[in-house]
Parts: sequence; C-alpha cells; structure tokens
Amino acid sequence: MPDSHAQASDPSGPAAPAGPGTDAGTASGRRQRPAQLLFEPQADEPEPERFFDLESIDDPGELLRRSTELALAFRAAAERATDFQAVAAAQLADPRRFDALSETEIADRADWTPDYAAKMIEYGRTLLSPRRHED
Repeated sequence: MPDSHAQASDPSGPAAPAGPGTDAGTASGRRQRPAQLLFEPQADEPEPERFFDLESIDDPGELLRRSTELALAFRAAAERATDFQAVAAAQLADPRRFDALSETEIADRADWTPDYAAKMIEYGRTLLSPRRHED
C-alpha cells in the first residue's frame, strides 16, 4: 500500500506532494506540463476589421438606429472622460499639494494648451467643490 504522504517527483520541476492534489489519471502520479509550441499556427485569412458589426447590418433603418445608439454612447463616454480629466487636473494643480503642478506642466502632460489647461483646472474645481463640503 503506497504511503499517502510520499512525494512524487517531476524531472522538470520541484517535487509535488502526492495525495488529493495529484492527477489520479496518471499512472506515476507525475504532473504533466502542456507541450511547448515551437511555431505560431498560420491563419488562413486575417479576420476583417469589424466595428460593432455595423457592416453586417443590411437594413438601413436598423443601421441608423444602432449607429445612432453607438454615437450617443461614445459621446456620453467622452463627456464623462473629460470630467475625469478636469478633476485630475484640478487635483494636480491644488496648491495644498507639495507636488502641485503648474498649468503649463499639466498642459504638457495632457497635450493641451496652457489656456485650455487653466479652463479644465477651473472646471475640475467646480466638480470637486460639492465633495469638499461633504467632508
């Protein structure tokens, strides 16, 4: 009767404990590793680029509905991302921070003009102001 606390050895790695964690399907109790791929299988043809499967919609009414739905969703996402940019800019420009950045430094980081950075910082401060009163 085999000892349930014995260790099975694997020549390709450290010893693994025998017992409930071993593969009961192997006769020797060794762990098996997946075979290493020596090449990348070739695809017959590259998959065509798809944009939310809009190109597969034949009905113009459905195409208009779905593309409008996507355009509105992307517009809302862009507006929300812009709000987060403004909040981050305001936080980075906060004079109470020991590492506060200038408007020019923020503009450089975000690829903005300094004037736009100043407007975004101010907008971010308006977005943050209700939070400051809650603290």
